[in-house]
Amino acid sequence: MEGSGAGRPSAGPLAHRVPDLGALELLLAVARLGSLGGAARELGITQPAASSRIRSMERQLGVALVDRSPRGSRLTDAGALVTDWARRVVEAAEAFDAGAQALRDRRDSRLRVAASMTIAEYLLPGWLVALRARRPDTAVSLLAGNSAVVAERLLAGEADLGFVEGLSVPSGLDSVVIARDRLIVVTAPGHPWARRRRSLSAKELASTPLILRETGSGTRQVLDVALGGLARPLIELSSTTAVKAAAVSGAGPAVLSELAVGEELSLRRLVAVPVDEVALRRDLRAVWPTGHRPTGPARELLSLTRS
Repeated sequence: MEGSGAGRPSAGPLAHRVPDLGALELLLAVARLGSLGGAARELGITQPAASSRIRSMERQLGVALVDRSPRGSRLTDAGALVTDWARRVVEAAEAFDAGAQALRDRRDSRLRVAASMTIAEYLLPGWLVALRARRPDTAVSLLAGNSAVVAERLLAGEADLGFVEGLSVPSGLDSVVIARDRLIVVTAPGHPWARRRRSLSAKELASTPLILRETGSGTRQVLDVALGGLARPLIELSSTTAVKAAAVSGAGPAVLSELAVGEELSLRRLVAVPVDEVALRRDLRAVWPTGHRPTGPARELLSLTRS
């Protein structure tokens, strides 16, 4: 023998058999006010629309719910019973709504951002100031690291939104381009390259030991691919600021984002060295786990980066 439901015809989806919340709220208002017109006004709809909704609910349930007369509207016996059920459904829906709002409030109370160094140091501060003006109650935490670290944090669920600088999107992430950047070769004014009268060749740059970011950084990846390989680093450092400081000190040439060296170039603390035969450009991207597009504060921050 099959289970207790054997032989019963399928009743179809519950949503097709149960009135929607709007109709149930209207029925409760009619019961409370004793007037279809009063219920319509309370819910902000016209009386003809309210009458149509009640008739539709009666057809759906197969019973009369409201007796209408010049003196007002009165529930039938079936209508009184359905109203009791409706009250419990609406109360459950209100509890559901309150719980969903609590989840949104918890989500919106914090934002975890992971960003590669150039974006973290030179672009994110302005975006976060703008976000704070819109969402003063959202606490923001920022993890700065290279592009590989950003991907790891997102995939581990430890960040809500990330920003990377490499040539490709790390596996498991979706992305959108938010800006474009150019890498430039810089040296201290006393370095021989600062006095060159001709541009560097790509081969010369590739064969010269440079002050570089660590493996895994977007800057290092772009440079390595553009030049087809690099010489052993002169110095390897883990932040854009550290690379820039080493170049300013005269330790050697470096390749840095144009975003990072504007002040140093204007003050002649660094000199840009032109390079032939190679385009050192890259996309700056916002990234998030595949299929999980940003919501709440993360979505708003994303919109600020593109405005």
